[in-house]
Amino acid sequence: MNTVDSRLTRTSAASSTTTSSRTSITSTTSRRRERAIVRAAVRTTVALRATRDALVAAVRWAGRTVRPAGALVVVAATAGLVLGVAFGWVEWMVAGVVSVLLVIMGVPFLFGARAYEVDLTLTHERVVAGQGVTGEIVVRNDGRRVALPGRLDIPVGRGLVEFGVPLLRPGHTVAQPLEIPALPRGIVRVGPVTTVRSDPVGLLRREHAFDDVRDLFVHPRTTAIPSTSAGLIRDLEGNPTRRLVDSDMSFHAIREYAPGDSQRQVHWKSTAKTGRLMVRQFEESRRSRMAVVLGVAEPEFADADEFELAVSAAASLGLRAVRDARDLDIVSGSEIPRVVRGRLRAIQHIATVSPRAMLDGFSAITRLENTMPVDEVCRLAAEANERLSIAFMVVGSTVPLQRLRQAALAFPADTALVAVVCDESAHPRMRVLSGLSVLTIGTLDDLSGLLARGAAS
Repeated sequence: MNTVDSRLTRTSAASSTTTSSRTSITSTTSRRRERAIVRAAVRTTVALRATRDALVAAVRWAGRTVRPAGALVVVAATAGLVLGVAFGWVEWMVAGVVSVLLVIMGVPFLFGARAYEVDLTLTHERVVAGQGVTGEIVVRNDGRRVALPGRLDIPVGRGLVEFGVPLLRPGHTVAQPLEIPALPRGIVRVGPVTTVRSDPVGLLRREHAFDDVRDLFVHPRTTAIPSTSAGLIRDLEGNPTRRLVDSDMSFHAIREYAPGDSQRQVHWKSTAKTGRLMVRQFEESRRSRMAVVLGVAEPEFADADEFELAVSAAASLGLRAVRDARDLDIVSGSEIPRVVRGRLRAIQHIATVSPRAMLDGFSAITRLENTMPVDEVCRLAAEANERLSIAFMVVGSTVPLQRLRQAALAFPADTALVAVVCDESAHPRMRVLSGLSVLTIGTLDDLSGLLARGAAS
């Protein structure tokens, strides 16, 4: 009986071992299949992604390279070959073959677009509005092969200057002069220089832009105006004000001593005469500080030429003050987003550290649609600096006198106020309205004469 049980036990053990072995083999095979499936899925995904990227790159390349005429020839080649082979039309097959040959013959003309080394130089980086500028373009073939003829495109602001490049041997250099015509005021971007390769028929085109970009500052026109030292402001040692202080340069009167007065200000002769302690009293002297407020809102000017006249007038005033080493603030309205217009106030200051920096700032000034009116700009300018001696408000012809008077109320009572109204259709004249001097100019030269007349009076 025991022998039978032992046989059954060995048989059961053997069967169990065989089943476990089969299960292990089956599990290993399943894992291998799963891994193979995962590898295939990953490879398929990578291949699809690479194919998609290649197609996107090909479409972008074709969009940059194939011109409209080239696209028409490619369509003609495809249609001609397909219809010719499908229906046996010899004429269509010939047209398709000729179209394919045209495209193939245009491909060699695209090579060598990056073989050039281009150097762009300008004789001046700052000019006055209405003046042109000259420069030079130097092209060198840095490649090891002969560079076929090509073309250079140089963007100048919104315009474009084109240069033809001849056949260049390796290491050969060619220089050509660059002439930029008269430019309006602003900051003009010159560059980047772009090499253009195209076949003679105009089917294909390849471009390569270099990194050399220059900013050309076109300053506003200015005129010479009387010096503020000998003209409207006479304060070589400080401009006396109505504020009384205990110690300064401008003597005002003698008053009785009050607790806290300095003993150094005691006037002993008056003390001896009156028998009471008397001290000197002075008027506070301030170094003149000048503000130029330029309106930039579009509704305040009749047209663009009137705005340019206003910019030139403001730049002339600022240039005179900077050369006289005056403390100067040049303020204009700033761009305000439409969604917060009426709830946000903002102004922009132009740097006055040097004439060049100031004129560079005026080059960037533009008319703004969403900005504050000039009276609000004057209010912010007055709040930013309470020690102004004189303020100029430069506006357009559409600003009425009532708004100018409201703008003048924002400044302190002891500040001399001058409004410069730019109106190209008006005759130059000067008016004084309750402490506000209003100068109307039709040309930039009128500003100098009116200021000289005001200084003399």
